[in-house]
Amino acid sequence: MPETNGYTTVEFELPPVELALIRPVSCTPFVPQDAATRAERCELILRIQAEGLAKRMEHTHAKCGVLGISGGLDSCLALLVAVRACKVLCRDAKDIVALTMPCFGTTKRTRSNAEILCEALGVTFGEINITETVKSHFADIGQPADKYDVTFENCQARVRTLELMDYANKNGGFVIGTGDLSELALGWATYNGDHMSMYGVNTGVPKTLVRHIVQYVADTCGNDTLRDVLVDILDTPVSPELLPTAADGTIAQQTEKLVGPYELHDFYLYYVLRFGFSPTKIYHLARTAFDGRYEPGGPAGVAEKFLPPLLCPAVQAQLSARRPEGRLGHAVPPRRLAHAQRRLQYAVGWQN
Repeated sequence: MPETNGYTTVEFELPPVELALIRPVSCTPFVPQDAATRAERCELILRIQAEGLAKRMEHTHAKCGVLGISGGLDSCLALLVAVRACKVLCRDAKDIVALTMPCFGTTKRTRSNAEILCEALGVTFGEINITETVKSHFADIGQPADKYDVTFENCQARVRTLELMDYANKNGGFVIGTGDLSELALGWATYNGDHMSMYGVNTGVPKTLVRHIVQYVADTCGNDTLRDVLVDILDTPVSPELLPTAADGTIAQQTEKLVGPYELHDFYLYYVLRFGFSPTKIYHLARTAFDGRYEPGGPAGVAEKFLPPLLCPAVQAQLSARRPEGRLGHAVPPRRLAHAQRRLQYAVGWQN
């Protein structure tokens, strides 16, 4: 206890008062608001990604880089980075092999965009239809083909990874991962499936920034065909395409309808990773930044629904990272995890 001799103690009560923030809070903190700064940031990130991949390819003496191309946003950025890496190494873009692996949920739009993108970039393009392989696997494990559960989805993701890994193995290359930071933070990936690769180029890039980087390439590439396909990819709903298509052949499974808006997840993620703010403070900032949006329910309702799913694994990861090396036991000590969960419950119940 501190020494109190010579001090006068004055007791008083001060009820808590919520003060509204008067400074602006950006909805997209990962993305610079100034156009020039944003373009500079996008170019820098592309260079970092490409240089890292080039170094890895050189160090492993890889004959080729293999990635799954879906016609979606993440695999699009990974392919753009891979082509840049080839330029860094003064290698032909044909050393990048992009494989599309259509199955139950693949649409004509994404399949077409995948091929157009590969042709515009000059990479090696191939198709492996995994439908029959997945059906065979369903039969092996007794999975009904008309039961659209998590097993139905994960089987497809794992078969795709199997095809990529074995193709790379056969041709002396390695698999380039496409998953981004937002998906990894949410756990929106199939274990032993698309979360695995030899080098993930997008793992440090949040989804909101992925979109702006692809837009930056579209604006600066100087190729009409490439620009048009990139713009259409940007307009395509984010989806893993693991459930059958809708009756009209369009995407039936949309990620943000399942896990929530990525701009909210990235907002939470930014303040956890960059500043280590408490859930209560992040929740308060989110209410200010997204005021008047996501009706009905407003930002408070959306934050209450989607803040805990993101922060729980983030908090656990932070606690686990602080565990001294060489010690066994729980990755997250139960008492510390319980404390983190109480903080989350307090955050989402804050002034409800």
